[in-house]
Amino acid sequence: MTEIAIVTGSSGMVGSEAVEFLLGQGFYVHGVDNDMRSVYFGEQASTVWNEQRMTQTYDSYSHHSVDIRDRANMERLFKTYGKDTKLIVHSAAQPSHDWAAEQAMTDFTVNANGTLVLLELARLHCPDAVFIYMSTNKVYGDRPNSFPFVEEETRWELESKHPYYAHGIDESMSIDECMHSLFGVSKLSGDLMVQEFGRYFGMKTACFRAGCLTGSAHSGTEMHGFLSYLMMCTMKKTSYKVYGYQGKQVRDNIHSSDTVSALYQFYKRPGVGKVYNLGGGRHSNCSVLEAIRMCEEISGNKLNWEYVDTARAGDHIWWISDVTRFKTDYPEWDYKYTLQQTLQEIHDGLRKRI
Repeated sequence: MTEIAIVTGSSGMVGSEAVEFLLGQGFYVHGVDNDMRSVYFGEQASTVWNEQRMTQTYDSYSHHSVDIRDRANMERLFKTYGKDTKLIVHSAAQPSHDWAAEQAMTDFTVNANGTLVLLELARLHCPDAVFIYMSTNKVYGDRPNSFPFVEEETRWELESKHPYYAHGIDESMSIDECMHSLFGVSKLSGDLMVQEFGRYFGMKTACFRAGCLTGSAHSGTEMHGFLSYLMMCTMKKTSYKVYGYQGKQVRDNIHSSDTVSALYQFYKRPGVGKVYNLGGGRHSNCSVLEAIRMCEEISGNKLNWEYVDTARAGDHIWWISDVTRFKTDYPEWDYKYTLQQTLQEIHDGLRKRI
């Protein structure tokens, strides 16, 4: 019998990457996505184009336009397909700091309550399935901002004697006594619940605390989708705002393909209540200034950008993920995309859509 996977946020960047990868592995995939991204960020952020593309392309894909908070409709899905479901990839989320601050109730119900709905339905209908939650490095809050930094020409860099300098930030860093943003809190609530369902009920669950997830399927906007939105503005010659830290704040960036291949390694050999930092690490990272330069070089356009001398609340000055724990547990996994390759693919993908 064909194995079934359920993917939430299936029309988004990581979700659609997961759908197509799992189809290639022989799964029948049920995607859940009601285009909330257009509600959060407007029509330009809609993922309907991706939903239609996959529905028209793949016979082994079924789309369900259901809100993950809608327990009754989600339960119908799990009752119908749960007994054959082997994998749940939960990538649906409200992903923006700024939006969460304006709409705290919606943010929390999507990120926390929606995750609880999925966990409970999985426990009731497919308790042996692997449950993977796309978490975020924002669960650590702004604690990294207290680190000792050195200002370089194009970036902030950690002092070389700091224990996180060589490989980045690992999973042992405290999540307490710092500012998370309301988005960080709602995602952390889901994160802890996923861990708890694993440990308390013995379910095979994992939280992947991601850095900047990126790729050509990203419907980037100002509030979310750093590299995609930056490349879009550069290509369209529209204005772009840089918020705080002289534009030298550093992010690690991981292609959605590398992300999904990591998730699949966990599926093949799952654990219980696992937590992994997952990002570009020292392999793939850049400051905003460095990303602007790369986008200009790839597109051939000059970006029209302005500097706002106020950083977003809870924003990181520097984040590079230490992926040592995951690579130790799954040594067969490694990166395939460099940052340059990722940006080139984003450019080529946008050229077909804008």
